[in-house]
Amino acid sequence: MKPLFKSEKGKTEILKLYNQKLEDLNIKYQYQNVDTSFGATNIIVTGDAAKPPLFLVHGSNGCAPIALETYSGLESHFQVFAVDVLAQPNKSAETLLSMKNDDYGKWLHEVIDTLELKNVTLAGFSLGGLVILKTLEYKDANIKEVFLSAPAYIVNGNPLKALFKVFIPMKRYMKTKKIKFVERFLKELFTEQDAFAIQFLSKVFLHFKMDFTPVPVIKTQAAKSLQTPITLIAAKNDLMFPGEKMIKRANKIFPSLKQTILLEQSKHVQNSLDNSRIVNVIKDALE
Repeated sequence: MKPLFKSEKGKTEILKLYNQKLEDLNIKYQYQNVDTSFGATNIIVTGDAAKPPLFLVHGSNGCAPIALETYSGLESHFQVFAVDVLAQPNKSAETLLSMKNDDYGKWLHEVIDTLELKNVTLAGFSLGGLVILKTLEYKDANIKEVFLSAPAYIVNGNPLKALFKVFIPMKRYMKTKKIKFVERFLKELFTEQDAFAIQFLSKVFLHFKMDFTPVPVIKTQAAKSLQTPITLIAAKNDLMFPGEKMIKRANKIFPSLKQTILLEQSKHVQNSLDNSRIVNVIKDALE
């Protein structure tokens, strides 16, 4: 396993921000570490152990504390397990999983099974959506319901737009270290400004080996085999995974699609108002 953090100093700087975000949430939590065949997986557990289990899966170049902030408020209704996805700038193993096979699905089921959880609800954003759909593809068993926010793996946006508006600013920052290029990158993807994202990603871009593998899309036959109820929240102005295009395809390929929501004013990363709306949708599913 090749290290993905480029240096110990860079790793320390990134994990310092990880810890800062977690403490800023001001919640009661504990760490849980799960050994899987792919490597150690770090999980932040919060909420009431008597409540139903909910797994949160963060997006690309992210970490569990960001997911906890995004889905804030669910810890009152669930026992929440925010997982650090492998091969991302966080506290889990640096094992690179493939988006083309069932690695992600097998991995997350191993985590759930090791924790001996039953009837788990899954909620994830962006790459987290791909992880969740891969989990359902691997096997539907033990998953009660899923909530996907601007997920990868259903449709892709225009690659040329992504190149010029996202990847080139990222590369220019990596070359020049000028923060204006991180801000330009974030302006295309984030609905509202996020000071922590500027701090965190400016470190990640410099000190972490990111995965630039093209994101695949789920095959129609695989989608039609899924039986778990799916709620899909798409963003109309999402450069990476366009919302209207996503909902159109989802309606055709997912027989278990429970509802779709189009966030009319949202870019890829939702603002706090839309995050609250998503949290309420998940709460309502409990009733």
